[in-house]
Amino acid sequence: MAVFTPVTIAELEQFLAPFDLGKAVRLEGIAGGVENTNFFVTLVDEQGQHTEYVLTLFEDVREEEMPFFVELTTWLAKAGIPVPAPYQDRNGIALHVLNRRPALILPRFLGQHLQRGELTAEFCAVIGGYLARFHKAGADFFMTRQAHRGVYWWRRESAIRARQLSAADAELMLQTVAAFDQLLEQEKRGELSLPQGVIHGDLFHDNALFHAGEMTAIIDIYNASNTYWLYDLAIVANDWCSAGGGHWHADMLDALLRAYAAERPFTDDERKVWPLMLQTAAMRFWLSRLEQINPDGSYMKNPDDFRDILRARVERPDQLPV
Repeated sequence: MAVFTPVTIAELEQFLAPFDLGKAVRLEGIAGGVENTNFFVTLVDEQGQHTEYVLTLFEDVREEEMPFFVELTTWLAKAGIPVPAPYQDRNGIALHVLNRRPALILPRFLGQHLQRGELTAEFCAVIGGYLARFHKAGADFFMTRQAHRGVYWWRRESAIRARQLSAADAELMLQTVAAFDQLLEQEKRGELSLPQGVIHGDLFHDNALFHAGEMTAIIDIYNASNTYWLYDLAIVANDWCSAGGGHWHADMLDALLRAYAAERPFTDDERKVWPLMLQTAAMRFWLSRLEQINPDGSYMKNPDDFRDILRARVERPDQLPV
């Protein structure tokens, strides 16, 4: 269970004291996360009404970064994007501290994430459309954030991890880092212009909730940052549409990309760099999985999955649909 910071009912009650949400009657840790601590919380109000919430304690985000996420989710929710905007206390303050961790109380959405075997072209089309609307809704958001695991991080970490990999794997990783640096140089020289803004940054299939075949929420916004929208789409494609060994489910990829483009058409420059965006997104999650290690020395999630995806994206470059 991914509960890194324990919380008792008494501690929760103290946390909730400034809010007008009710009394805690249930606190249950949520398994599955690798970065934050999450609990399901049931509160009962003065009328005896029971309501479900989510309590999130942030393990790897500095408190000074938290206003970005509070304001972003509030902004997106007002624009009709189904994201968990935090509740505010009586003084209009959402962000508090619980057991020395920044913490938010959030709505609990109906539904569950899909299992990998449940993913279909129809679901990929749904997430493609929502991702494009997410990007457009955040296009004029008034705050910015540099990714915690972005270009500066992967330059540093790839140099460290490459020394621990086979020669072939190290070359694959370092070549991808270098290729993205070349893209940045092209943009600086005015040879490329790629649309960018706020991205989700981690919209894997387990960060979208569905109920009765309909998507109800996009969750876990805490890797959001400002960069290329196409990179965000590549993250989604690599997770939602990949089969074993990095091969594509071609119908699912086509559905994802066409649904996204129906909301936000691709530019000519985006078509040029799509293969590299897929490779970069695969490299980033290969690298982050290499550093996410359990106390017993095992990996929290298998990093080889994204190594294989990266290798497949290099060997078989793909193009955006016309």
